[in-house]
Amino acid sequence: MVSEYLKKNTADLHDAAEKLFSSDKIFNKTFTFDDYKKIIRNNYLMLLNSENQIIESLSTDFSDKLQLDQRKKLSVIEKDLSSLSLQNEKPEQVVEISNQNEALGMLYVIEGSTLGGNVIAKQLSKTEGFEDVTFNFFGCYKENTGAMWKNFKEVLDTEVKEESYDEVLAGAKKLYTLLLNIN
Repeated sequence: MVSEYLKKNTADLHDAAEKLFSSDKIFNKTFTFDDYKKIIRNNYLMLLNSENQIIESLSTDFSDKLQLDQRKKLSVIEKDLSSLSLQNEKPEQVVEISNQNEALGMLYVIEGSTLGGNVIAKQLSKTEGFEDVTFNFFGCYKENTGAMWKNFKEVLDTEVKEESYDEVLAGAKKLYTLLLNIN
């Protein structure tokens, strides 16, 4: 199953992202508002530089099966930018997508960040200083987070053939690399 292949082969990149964003501080309640601004800004720039290209790279069939209209997050995270008094920016590092499989790998990273973001939002909402924060991006699917992740994984695992796993992985690595190298 490609979802397990991706999880295994991107674990080091996932760990690097958690380290970059000081995720350990979320759970020991030392995560600051500046830490939160950083994680939102970096995710915003990742989406700004990739989301439209990802969506355009996927066939109508995938668009329907994955409910892509419900998965668009750029406009959602822009609400967080505004509430944090962060500026909208221009795309600078637009990712190149070679094929649909790479686009699916990139979407895996975005959907995984949404799944993890739900946990982050729940934890931060119990942290002093975050009581008034509306977690638009991290809470974008609300109570449907689990169902949206399950649907995504099922489509991926059903539709992607084993000979394409490396292309999907290449896409995931491209997007993680973009996220990890944002200044």
